[in-house]
Amino acid sequence: MIRAKFATIKQHIIERIESGVWGEQTKLPSENQLADEFGCSRMTARRAVTELCDIGVLERSQGIGTFVSGLTAQSSVLTIRNISDEIKSRGHGYSVLQLALTTQVADKEISIALDVEVGATVFYSELLHYEQDEPLQLECRYVNPKLVPNYLQQDFSQCTPHEYLSQVAPLTEAHHKIQAMLPSLDQVHQLELRTMEACLLISRRTWSRQGVVSFAKLIHPGSRFHLGGHLTF
Repeated sequence: MIRAKFATIKQHIIERIESGVWGEQTKLPSENQLADEFGCSRMTARRAVTELCDIGVLERSQGIGTFVSGLTAQSSVLTIRNISDEIKSRGHGYSVLQLALTTQVADKEISIALDVEVGATVFYSELLHYEQDEPLQLECRYVNPKLVPNYLQQDFSQCTPHEYLSQVAPLTEAHHKIQAMLPSLDQVHQLELRTMEACLLISRRTWSRQGVVSFAKLIHPGSRFHLGGHLTF
């Protein structure tokens, strides 16, 4: 019951922001008000708000309240392009190697990202995308089985996960976190790096109208990739 209320509160907040009812810097109802509105404990309301703060959708101001994040704090709403289309648009050759397509048990990070219970079974794919026969992106993607039940039956050598998910669960929202990282030894091998160079990690959560669809970690060699985008307001 608590789980259902928790998910309902998060979805309610996201839908209010998505629809424009709550714009940037709108102050949210207090946790006590949310608890009263949804008939749950304050702890349940607090968890929903805290996790939305953790991913940058909301921000807390000590002693004042919780607000919808502005663009400076919130992940940029970037135009999301299919990587195969992006590479081909440059006139370059695209190819992909499917490394894994299986199930995994959700740890705390994945449970929060996909809005599922810790220990729940989720779908997992790992692909290596090439530009001109050189690795450009290592894609590690976790998918919500309830929203995409046939994910493991797909052949991602023919259709990218982004392309497939856009067809079966049209995306309505995405949040990004961009950071520098050092790759693991396995990732150095997969990306065919000559040295332990810094990589760019894009962590991306995507939603459809039904809830969180996927959580992807996209790893790019710093020497082969730069990030740009178009902001949509």
